[in-house]
Amino acid sequence: MAKRDYYEVLGVGKSASADEIKKAYRKKAIQYHPDRNPGDKEAEEKFKEAAEAYDVLSDPDKRQRYDQFGHAGVSGAAGNGGPYGGFGGGMSMDDIFSMFGDIFGGHGGFGGFGGTSRGASAARRYRGSDLRVKVRLTLNEIASGVEKKFKLKKYVACSHCHGTGAEDGATDVCPTCHGSGTVTRTQNTFLGMMQSQTTCPNCGGEGRVIKNKCKVCGGDGIVQGEEIVTVKIPAGVMEGMQLSMNGKGNAGKHNGIAGDLLIVVEEEPHQEFTRDKNDLIYNLLLNFPTAALGGTVEIPTLDGRARVKIDAGTQPGKLLRLRGKGLPDINGYGRGDLIVNVSVYVPETLTSGEKEQLQKMNDSPNFKPSTSVKEKIFKKFRSYFD
Repeated sequence: MAKRDYYEVLGVGKSASADEIKKAYRKKAIQYHPDRNPGDKEAEEKFKEAAEAYDVLSDPDKRQRYDQFGHAGVSGAAGNGGPYGGFGGGMSMDDIFSMFGDIFGGHGGFGGFGGTSRGASAARRYRGSDLRVKVRLTLNEIASGVEKKFKLKKYVACSHCHGTGAEDGATDVCPTCHGSGTVTRTQNTFLGMMQSQTTCPNCGGEGRVIKNKCKVCGGDGIVQGEEIVTVKIPAGVMEGMQLSMNGKGNAGKHNGIAGDLLIVVEEEPHQEFTRDKNDLIYNLLLNFPTAALGGTVEIPTLDGRARVKIDAGTQPGKLLRLRGKGLPDINGYGRGDLIVNVSVYVPETLTSGEKEQLQKMNDSPNFKPSTSVKEKIFKKFRSYFD
């Protein structure tokens, strides 16, 4: 079943502010929270759907890609579950509850509605930061898809302590939170009794404390390193599109979750073609005899050359269309066209003999433009300024 529009899911307009989006999500989360709707599968799905919408619309980068490309811009160029992850790459209920610190001030559970949330007692895992790289692609690479390799300088797990941050690998259960990573208090709210949880100040939310810090990484569990990453760029990407590879960013402290690698697409200008979405535009300059008499010309395409028939009396501004000779759609919906924009070359210098011949032609009624031709040409000219 097709995904609903994220703005529709939260019940806000496309011009909604960040605060309006947050308030709308808060309302939906309270309405459909599993603790408030035990055993209601439909409510749970709406709860997940609202979280998915908020995850995208609350992030300026994701929201911009969603507004430009729709669900394809945030669910990953290779599809849900593929190597390019947006929300569609997989968000668990624990991931959803982890967002509640931003929305509900640190608590994810509803004490008055059936206890604490399933993610409430989970110890914190650090997440590494994302890395961003730019990749410049030619139109030929965009047409067929391409594989690129990057040598990334990034944080990696410390090999000395195996990412734990502890010299001997030994850690103890935090005596303050007893391993939960949070400290809890109960208070009265307009929703009833609500359990409010905050990060444990002693262990930073991890649930464990290090006895002896690693002498190589200083207890963080990560060090500066390098990695060569191979990225498969799908065919049909566009300038400014951002792809992501899950887990290829900086490593998280203490064997935490690695960040993502964000790949920003840039297009190299082509010598022959101008891109218009999935269509390619080629400007063909005809000499006057060919435009008047007709003939056959050869034009370039991305995969070779093609012969195009020119009708006698072809006017400047005429558009010829070669179906399927453009770029593939990134979502697999066919290919664009190659559009040939015809111009006619007028000689800048003439011999006396050529001038004499043209002067004779100038007296012929066939060389005087008809009213219909003039209207057609000027109509096209005006459309360039509309």
